[in-house]
Amino acid sequence: MSSEMKIVNHVVAQGSGIPVVLVHAFPVDHRMWLECARQLTEQAQADGLEPFPIYAPDTPGAGVSPVPSEGETGGADQDGAYPQALDRMADSYAQLLTDLGHTRAIWVGLSMGGYLVTAIQRLYPQMVAGFALCDTTTAADKPESRANRLCIARECESTGSVDSVMHFAQAGPQDSTVKRSAECVATFTNWIESQSPEGIAWRQRMAAGRPDQSKVLDSVRVPSAVISGELDPSSPPEAMRPIVDALQASRPEFTRIADCGHFSAVEHPSQVASALLALVNRVGQAALTVER
Repeated sequence: MSSEMKIVNHVVAQGSGIPVVLVHAFPVDHRMWLECARQLTEQAQADGLEPFPIYAPDTPGAGVSPVPSEGETGGADQDGAYPQALDRMADSYAQLLTDLGHTRAIWVGLSMGGYLVTAIQRLYPQMVAGFALCDTTTAADKPESRANRLCIARECESTGSVDSVMHFAQAGPQDSTVKRSAECVATFTNWIESQSPEGIAWRQRMAAGRPDQSKVLDSVRVPSAVISGELDPSSPPEAMRPIVDALQASRPEFTRIADCGHFSAVEHPSQVASALLALVNRVGQAALTVER
């Protein structure tokens, strides 16, 4: 286990017991989880649960977490992708959890965050008490997607700007009601403009070099959840159904959210919080069963 990559963690809620670790999407940072985490805390309190920790780290190169050095990242492929970066990042998240005094967590990943959560399950299954994938994939990039990521990385590095990913802040007629709102557009614009071009490029090179992790799902035996926005252009329910099927040994709960796109935790934080609270309860019940 290595802690070479610096990950700045944000403690959203304090408490005892098994923590929830929320891993954010590209090209934003931990702030995308804050409202969902607030509602998760409120819903848990309303249900009479004892307070539990909720952490929302900034992944390397996002928010206030620095861009990893070449040595921390590992080597690059000929096309500039980073084939070792995801695993090294998973090492750093595992070390972060250990440094926080925990042996296990409920890992929740949205979009690019799902890549990290799945890598934790692959490399550190003993540290996974609960497993949730939101609007994501476990497959490696197809050649055209990989090439597009690397093109964006080069543009960010050569121009010193994040213009090439500002389209994530825009919305079209096919997007959700929330995503099309002026408030949501302004929020995403602010989040993306505050990212560093170098950090955006690093995350794209990491994602481009990641391995196919689809077979990892067969190994999940802890309570799991899958969440998908029905208007998600890249991970709609029909695309995430194979993930649900592959997780059958963990008896996954599948939540489809209407009028919701790719950033479900931002667009419908209350519904995502409800699905995560159900997962927290199932993890707690599983722990009690083991204790008996």
